[in-house]
Amino acid sequence: MILPDGYSDVPAGKIAAVVTHLEMTARPVLRPDSPGAWTLRRVETPGLDWFRDLYRRVGEEWLWFSRLQMADAELAAIIHSPLVEVHALVEGGRDEGLLELDFREPGQCELAFFGVTEKLIGSGAGRWLMNRALERAWSRQVARVWVHTCTLDHPAALAFYQRSGFRAFRRQVEIADDPRLDGTAPRDAARHVPVIE
Repeated sequence: MILPDGYSDVPAGKIAAVVTHLEMTARPVLRPDSPGAWTLRRVETPGLDWFRDLYRRVGEEWLWFSRLQMADAELAAIIHSPLVEVHALVEGGRDEGLLELDFREPGQCELAFFGVTEKLIGSGAGRWLMNRALERAWSRQVARVWVHTCTLDHPAALAFYQRSGFRAFRRQVEIADDPRLDGTAPRDAARHVPVIE
């Protein structure tokens, strides 16, 4: 459905975001790494509790909620797939960043989830992690790497992806139940998105 020009009401109890899909169709020249003592650890069979904890620590402020609402079997089917790679950015022995690469669609790689914890935002860890993500994504036989971001994400996310070599190709509006109203996310998460009941 195409929304008409002008304003469209969003029901109380819902959140709305403009989602931008971005892609690259050729291996980019990587931007210089920021200096830091980070390592990348591949997690071959992620534990569900471990995954949800890191997912929450990275994404709670940006209202990442889809994986928190999945049943165990549904989540395991994704993150345990041999065509999905889950990695953690490690700093000081602690997992502080999440990278999920999804190769389930032939010839493509989706950066399904990408981000660092609040502690590392602005440190250069995101640039370092993106360079590792692109190295891993293009190490396979793919013709396209893609990602999406939305207006609920960090305000610098879209420009960061574009500086990394991604080009916007599609825009959508997503409406969903506000995860702060059912306890999936804390009530005080994402202060940049007001709760409307």
